[in-house]
Amino acid sequence: MFTFTDGIPSQAICRAPADRKNGATTGARNPDGTFAPGNPGRPQGSRHRATQATLALLDGDAEALTRKAVEMALEGDSAALRLCLERIAPPRKDAPVEFALPVMASAQDATTAAAAILAAVANAELTPAEGSHVMALVDAYRRTLEATELETRIIALEQRK
Repeated sequence: MFTFTDGIPSQAICRAPADRKNGATTGARNPDGTFAPGNPGRPQGSRHRATQATLALLDGDAEALTRKAVEMALEGDSAALRLCLERIAPPRKDAPVEFALPVMASAQDATTAAAAILAAVANAELTPAEGSHVMALVDAYRRTLEATELETRIIALEQRK
């Protein structure tokens, strides 16, 4: 059985340990200006009191609420329909793209790859955002190739000595 305190079930109230530094018991600042050890904050994974209360109230009714939302959607309620569809098939955040990209064997090949990406964006094969993401990948790969080429040169120079 629940007892309520300020509208919140007592089982849902988080209580801080008695030895926790809080308010007046928190130390002053360190000489370097940073805060002294004090209130560590809410433990990782813990939930806000309002969230805990909401979950406690909805605990047994989640299935009935879901069923009612589906019924309302089937009756033509557009808001309920949107809610159901968002849960069934959420919007895609990222999708694979296909376009011709030349092989990059050296850092100089990045110029050809960048030109291919710009052409794909210009021809509407890629969106500007997709082109930007692919360009960032090409740039990272180019930097890796440059670092590998420099390492090879340094090793060759060291072996000559």
